[in-house]
Amino acid sequence: MTAAPSAEPTMSRTRFHSTLASLTVAFAFSVAPHLGAQNLRETSDGPRRAADQDGNGDEVAYSFKSRADSLAWAKNRVLAAKSSGFRLVVSLQDRHLWAIIGRDTVLSAPAAVAKGTTLEFGKREWTFDTPRGIRTVLSKEADPIWQPPEWLYAETALENGLKLGHLNNGQKIKLRDGRYLTVRDGEAGVIDGGSFAPLPTDEHIVFDNTLFVPPMGSKNRKIEGELGKYRLNLGDGYLLHGTPYKESIGLAATHGCVRMRDEDIEWLYDHVPVGTRVYIY
Repeated sequence: MTAAPSAEPTMSRTRFHSTLASLTVAFAFSVAPHLGAQNLRETSDGPRRAADQDGNGDEVAYSFKSRADSLAWAKNRVLAAKSSGFRLVVSLQDRHLWAIIGRDTVLSAPAAVAKGTTLEFGKREWTFDTPRGIRTVLSKEADPIWQPPEWLYAETALENGLKLGHLNNGQKIKLRDGRYLTVRDGEAGVIDGGSFAPLPTDEHIVFDNTLFVPPMGSKNRKIEGELGKYRLNLGDGYLLHGTPYKESIGLAATHGCVRMRDEDIEWLYDHVPVGTRVYIY
């Protein structure tokens, strides 16, 4: 997983409160589209909007894919401003997360967010975005095990010039050397001369210039440590989680999840109950 551009400035706790207090007025263009169009300007990088000032009084320019994207950002930022009670707020532009109780910020932490790229492999396509909107913490887990989605295998195959195949439970695939690739007792391996030899579970399964995707639930599909020590499930495959890639924090670097530093994801795991609202803008 490679990191994208440098991190943009993040907002201080004081500035976050003052910004939230003024959002309903400052971003009224979310319900008046023509005002949003006036505030957008075209640059060589596409539509942009000067949205805020950093702590030094300099403008921080936010980049958007389109006018619709900027309006979605404004709409969800207003929803975050109007929220109450205990909630989490994630700014994709600032790559930052806040935990707030009423008007008090109890955690302010940098985060890594989706890199916004698109992967094409064969007839399949994946766009790696963190969707804006209101989500809910559905569950929490310590020492999570990651079962990678299909895109990880497609990405790896593309990077290494391999074809992509699938190994299903109960299936026997004959290899060029006469052996058979199969799954037995939840573990991929090869049958050679009637005996079964399991394959390493921490390596990709590659034979005959083909990367084989192991079945969900198999030992070969489970990866330890990739999500750090804790994860909070937001549904639809989106998570707040830790990461071994410390250098990615503060960048647009993920495939859709929000990565946190070890101490911050541990705080969230300890203090954020299931059912907590998460406002992402």
